[in-house]
Amino acid sequence: MPATKPMPTTKPSTVPIFILAALSAMAPLAIDAYLPAMPEMAEGLSTSIHNIELSLSLFLAGFALGQIIGGPLSDHFGRRFGIFSGITLFAIGSCGITLCADIETLWGFRITQALGAGLMGVNGPAVIRDLSEGQNSARYLSHMAVIMMIAPLVAPMLGMMILQIAPWQGIFLFLLIFSLLVALAVFIRLPETRVHDENRPSIWQRYRQILIHRRALSFVAAQSFSYAGMFAFITASPLVYMTYFDVSQQLYPFLFSANVIAMIIINRINVLLLKTFASRKILIFGQLLQISSGCALLAYLLFASTPQLAFTVVLIVCFVGCQSFIVANATANTIQFFPTNSGTAAALLGASSFLAGAIGAGLVGILGDGSALPMAIVMCGCALLGGITRLVLYGNPQTH
Repeated sequence: MPATKPMPTTKPSTVPIFILAALSAMAPLAIDAYLPAMPEMAEGLSTSIHNIELSLSLFLAGFALGQIIGGPLSDHFGRRFGIFSGITLFAIGSCGITLCADIETLWGFRITQALGAGLMGVNGPAVIRDLSEGQNSARYLSHMAVIMMIAPLVAPMLGMMILQIAPWQGIFLFLLIFSLLVALAVFIRLPETRVHDENRPSIWQRYRQILIHRRALSFVAAQSFSYAGMFAFITASPLVYMTYFDVSQQLYPFLFSANVIAMIIINRINVLLLKTFASRKILIFGQLLQISSGCALLAYLLFASTPQLAFTVVLIVCFVGCQSFIVANATANTIQFFPTNSGTAAALLGASSFLAGAIGAGLVGILGDGSALPMAIVMCGCALLGGITRLVLYGNPQTH
């Protein structure tokens, strides 16, 4: 076992959780804030809305790559180095987008922005693992998540507000300013927490430790498939709500935000349940609820002669809300196995999740027929695959 120096004396409670949440919230803000602006961006850049939607998939792929690079970088050079490297790239990408005049330039700077978000995003869970473990990690991650969830809750509304007073470029100017404020907060309030590993394994050795650990991979799979289902909804939501169900541009952010409110409520329930139940069991419970919601949504859209908006929204909210039972517990159960390699573990977890999200988003586009059915097919399929894959990889719990 690698020799390590003592863990930092800093406690999680002394590190402002809002800073860690802000780092992790950068990607959701960059994903969701510009959703209401997609039609205006397509018109302004003289391109199709499908090309604007492609920028979302490119962001997810770039974000995944940023995490793959950022995890070992953080474990090797420290959390603060990884954070400031990521914020620099995110700020450059955000600034570049405000100045772009064609879709190809937009794609390039979205990838730059995404790489930065990935580099900084892996550090939140890594800092939590540096300072805690097991059930405590799950609780701190849940506390961080509830703050982080404010980002997708307010992002579409914030985007709409900015569009009332400025062109779409104003959304990315806001992201630039926000990233600089986070950089200032990190500089002042976040100490270095990395657990030093004297052996200094290479990037390949770090990833190999995780990739050969079946039980860690079972939790990676659980989170990844849940993200694929969620991003299938996120990508399809403008079309499903505003085109298929003819919802107004003003009402759309409220319907979208209902999912985040559900996640916040279930997050609080998750924190309470962690006082009594093992986080792995809560994760399994969340997967079962998500599978049930996904199957019900698919069946309803398949067999209802005229699907109603209200019932569709309720089933989607149930599906997405279950993320709060899955994500924090999957993260805690993954990184607990790797005390000196938590940044890389968080990187693999995040990269896999967002790559799966990009695939889920892409499948919705490939299957798209103008209805809500392709979205439901992908959501239901991902929930089922997540449960089955976790079960197969984890094996017999009695041997754990």
